[in-house]
Amino acid sequence: MAKRKETLGHLELDVLRYVADHHPITVREVGAHFADAAGLARTTVLTVMQRLREKGYLRRRQRGSVQEYSPTIDKAELLQGIVADFVDASLGGKVSPFVAYLTKSAELTKEEVRKLEQLLQRIEAREAEGNS
Repeated sequence: MAKRKETLGHLELDVLRYVADHHPITVREVGAHFADAAGLARTTVLTVMQRLREKGYLRRRQRGSVQEYSPTIDKAELLQGIVADFVDASLGGKVSPFVAYLTKSAELTKEEVRKLEQLLQRIEAREAEGNS
């Protein structure tokens, strides 16, 4: 299995998220989206997708006369890894500054608040198991 811990640039992340939302997808389709959205050339998108494939984030499959791309991990796992990398690199592994940001700056929906409460309950249950 290819390595997955290499850092992703902003454009790589944008392309990977788009592919994760629309896979299987061709370079032509991804290129058309980014040409409209960001004015990028198809060759630029192709280069980014090749880099993502080399880093182990995308797989390519021949279907008829075209090659289709899909992510090697699901979007939830991708986003979890991005957040983990951010917490480790930017916050020294501490999540409390991130949670403090959410309570002050972010506009959370009721559904997001409910999910955060569920996560907190799971953390508390895990800690209780560890202390027994």
